[in-house]
Amino acid sequence: MNSNCGSTTSCETDLMVFSSQIFLFYFLPLTLAVYYGLPRRGRHLALTLLSYGFYGWANPLFVVMLLTSTLISYVCGLKIAGERLIAGSALSGNPELDGVSLHRKKVWLSVSVVTSLSMLGFFKYFNFAVDNYDFLIHGLGLSGLKLETVLRVTLPLGISFYTFQLLSYTIDVYRGQAKSLRNFIDFACYISLFTQLVAGPIIRFREIADQMTNRTHTVEKFSRGVAFVSLGLAKKVLLANPCGKIADVVFDAGSRGVLDAWYGLTAYAFQIYFDFSAYSDMAIGLGLMLGFVFPKNFDSPYLSQSITEFWRRWHISLSTWLRDYLYVPLGGNRKGVWRTYFNLAVVMLLGGLWHGASWTFVIWGGIHGGMLVLERVHGKNAFYRRMPRPCRVAMTFFIVLMAWVFFRAADLPSALAYLGSLFGLTTVQDGAGLLGGILYQPYYWGTFSLAALIVWGCPQTWDWTRTIPQWKVVPIALALLISIVVLMTQSYNPFIYFIF
Repeated sequence: MNSNCGSTTSCETDLMVFSSQIFLFYFLPLTLAVYYGLPRRGRHLALTLLSYGFYGWANPLFVVMLLTSTLISYVCGLKIAGERLIAGSALSGNPELDGVSLHRKKVWLSVSVVTSLSMLGFFKYFNFAVDNYDFLIHGLGLSGLKLETVLRVTLPLGISFYTFQLLSYTIDVYRGQAKSLRNFIDFACYISLFTQLVAGPIIRFREIADQMTNRTHTVEKFSRGVAFVSLGLAKKVLLANPCGKIADVVFDAGSRGVLDAWYGLTAYAFQIYFDFSAYSDMAIGLGLMLGFVFPKNFDSPYLSQSITEFWRRWHISLSTWLRDYLYVPLGGNRKGVWRTYFNLAVVMLLGGLWHGASWTFVIWGGIHGGMLVLERVHGKNAFYRRMPRPCRVAMTFFIVLMAWVFFRAADLPSALAYLGSLFGLTTVQDGAGLLGGILYQPYYWGTFSLAALIVWGCPQTWDWTRTIPQWKVVPIALALLISIVVLMTQSYNPFIYFIF
């Protein structure tokens, strides 16, 4: 399996995931009791310390790196804002008006960007770079020059997510789209807040800047937060985990039939959607319970009628971040059609590499980038745009499934072998028929069918919880109760996006 560790629970055993007994029965009650038991002035400090404890549960050294990154971006933000205030252009939002100080602003912004990206690049891609160097050297017959280093870098949890938040802060301050936070505790709380620290959503600073200094706490917010957490936990425990088990059995099998291959791949599509959207639901709900309002992160993505629409609905916080901080600065669609195609391809390739240090992730991003370019080239004349709506949805889902093969497979040969299984191009060994004894049990088949029904026939948690009349309380409470009971009996409980 790739670095997302989606096929095992070994990489999650030391993590305090939301769907764990220690989080639900100990950490969360303690956090709420401390938060609401303190005066407003002490709440951010308490949240910061508790979040560091949450983050350091797996490895206390991770906290050192997080604190270092936070300090650097905090200082850079102050320097950028201080220059802006001196120049008297705080309200203009246009750094070009700063004249002489513009150079110094760019220097501090560069320090922040280079430092954050360097730390991300080293910890996330060092092993990948060494492996590819050794592979190239071996291929050239120069094995004596191979590094074969015993040094292997451990990837800090959630570094991809909080690095993007750090970057959004200094960039937003530089652009004049947000004011810097003078209070370090407030800034540390924004970066380290456990609700979205290790797996998103990616909360851009300007989306939450006002809430860091002034937010309300209401019964309505708290109630909706509980609903988000309850439904998110149900999606994770009752749907994502069983679908993940199906996917693991099929992907890890030495041989599989065509039907089993499609079953396993679709189950993985359901797993990653319910796993990640469940985490986002729980993160949004926990934020509401603490008075924060985070943006929507999923909007029924498998109902998309094109890949362009898919990226408006899937992992919205990432797609909008890439658009505003990468695609637009590259020129967006302002420099001609060919530059637009180039920008789309580059953004998606980098988006794939952001997900993991593997060529399979790059290929996944390349597939999506290539489809975005094709849809931009043909516009409304794209071949599947002329199909009936159900066919457009099915075609888009088919393309997404093909890309998921590379996202899920352990390596490129495994991905190609799986594609062969999907289309009957590989030899099926005699023992492959035994998979059916596991895959088509009523529990797994029923869960798979329920997941499909919810994917294509039910509203999003965000929309369904806008109002919570009394009749909704019963299903929400039942979902929470059943999830907790099942959780206490499950040994398989991975969170795919934790390792990103």
